[in-house]
Amino acid sequence: SVVKVSDHVMHSERYDVPASTMEACERTRAEGGRVVAIGTTAVRALESAAVTGELSGRTDLFISGDHRFRVVDRLLTNFHLPRSSLLVMIDAFMGPRWRDLYADALDSGFRFLSFGDAMLLTRRDLWATP
Repeated sequence: SVVKVSDHVMHSERYDVPASTMEACERTRAEGGRVVAIGTTAVRALESAAVTGELSGRTDLFISGDHRFRVVDRLLTNFHLPRSSLLVMIDAFMGPRWRDLYADALDSGFRFLSFGDAMLLTRRDLWATP
């Protein structure tokens, strides 16, 4: 556990994005569509490929507030625990609005973690667009 997010050292993990997947993402965005990632691992893999230009390898990409998303427009994921690197990614993706969503989820009895409820999030710079 770290006091400042900027002090966090992200673990490294292997990723592999098929060329056909990256091509489909690029084509979708070029045609005005939106790329929906299923899970934070998919976000990290797609964004790592976009940042490095490598479709496979190891990544220690820590997606935090200063990350500029290059591929993913929407994210289907579960509710993550406070003080986790996954919640930092959610904050980078949608900004502080997540706090209101989480408060509503808790008030409504939603469940957290892998066997809990899920949410579909839109990247914060796309809120005003379809």
